[in-house]
Amino acid sequence: MIRNFDIALIRTFATVADQGSMTIAANMLHMTQGAVSQQIKRLEDMLCCALFERDRRGLRLTEAGERLRGNARRLLTLNDEIWDDMTESTVRGGVRLGVPYDLVGATLAPVLKSYAERHPQVEISLVCASSPELLEELGKGTIDLCVAEEPYGTSQGECLAVERLVWVGAKAGNAHRKVPLPISMVADTCAFRSSVFAALSKDGLRWRTVFENGNIEATTATVRTDLAVTAWLASTVPADLDILTVEQGLPELPVFSINLHLPKSATPQALELARHIREGMMRPRQSAAA
Repeated sequence: MIRNFDIALIRTFATVADQGSMTIAANMLHMTQGAVSQQIKRLEDMLCCALFERDRRGLRLTEAGERLRGNARRLLTLNDEIWDDMTESTVRGGVRLGVPYDLVGATLAPVLKSYAERHPQVEISLVCASSPELLEELGKGTIDLCVAEEPYGTSQGECLAVERLVWVGAKAGNAHRKVPLPISMVADTCAFRSSVFAALSKDGLRWRTVFENGNIEATTATVRTDLAVTAWLASTVPADLDILTVEQGLPELPVFSINLHLPKSATPQALELARHIREGMMRPRQSAAA
């Protein structure tokens, strides 16, 4: 008897497993939560086992789900490689990509490297700025596409990932104990700025800004030397810095999404780069602090 997996079911399962939430997975897959739930149920019925169970923290993989997760990723990778090989067309020209300062390194560097290797005839220009500035430049047409960090659920862009915004301080540092709280932000246009200050105001905490000049290296230096704390997405926190918690007297910060924005008249090279970014970002990513 021939038995075949439905790739769509496998992709839905892998996304739910990676995100630990059917709601977030539905947003990323452009499906309703009910449709995601139905697809997971179909897959469980096919395999005659439960893949997820709920606990106080939300969805958790069962033993069978853990076994399937690794195999599902291999199956999806092979599927996508075959598809690329059979459908790829030559693209050439230039493409201007906008990226927030904190996502240039470990998050997007591998994606840009693979794109450049696959499409050597395309010249990539990288524009780094805050997310609000990048969206403004996209609207002006000065860049061809951009990745932006935005409060979850507020964007018209395509959701690639959902992450916790966390407080960051020096290893065994004391800056978070100071009053007023010293805060270092990359720029006064930083996408996180209003959310951070709103959380502090809600808890009645006083603060002062130490640095806001558009330079992530300087922000990192002020935090590393324990002059201030900052707020970054969990996956972008360097291993030599600490993620601070509410137990240390800091307010809880909201969830942010990493979104892809493309104009309707996107060029072929921009569409192809968007595909690479989409596939690269939707693979499991470990926190830089792990």
